[in-house]
Amino acid sequence: MISPKALAAAAALLTATPALAQNYESQVLERNKAWLVEMVAWDDGTMGCVATVSAPGETFSIWTFQDGSVQLQFYSTQWDFGDTGDTGDTADLQVQIDRMAPWNLNAANLRLNSVLFTLPDSDAGIDFIVEVAKGNRLFLRSADGADVQNYTLAGSRASIDALIGCGDVITKQSPGNPFK
Repeated sequence: MISPKALAAAAALLTATPALAQNYESQVLERNKAWLVEMVAWDDGTMGCVATVSAPGETFSIWTFQDGSVQLQFYSTQWDFGDTGDTGDTADLQVQIDRMAPWNLNAANLRLNSVLFTLPDSDAGIDFIVEVAKGNRLFLRSADGADVQNYTLAGSRASIDALIGCGDVITKQSPGNPFK
């Protein structure tokens, strides 16, 4: 597990580094089996954390943001949904971890090469993350249960812990209301 001091140092480094020609900078926090966990700072000053499992042309990512939101991203070079922005197409899909009951992800946003879904800020969202952390394989399916893709979850427990630690750090970096 990444120490809180190391995470705070990474946050300070990313926020203090002048913006380059890129739109963001990232710092690797952990590599564990199939996972890569990074802290990301965009040139507008916002920050996020991402844990990603990759295979050639395919990724499954879990993003956390400064406002505490958590988003799933499924990416494939095989998909092209177009650049429809925030008002884009949506699809219902299923995600199953190992042999557990499938999760229905209704109205997932389809954009470019990605399927995006924001987890609810509820016990169900927490239960999903816990299931990922304990799981071995994640299956992405269409709403009718047809297989679309699957991803290894090897190393997920430590990687999800690092993602949560990173999320805790970036939420403290968020400018707060001084009058509360």
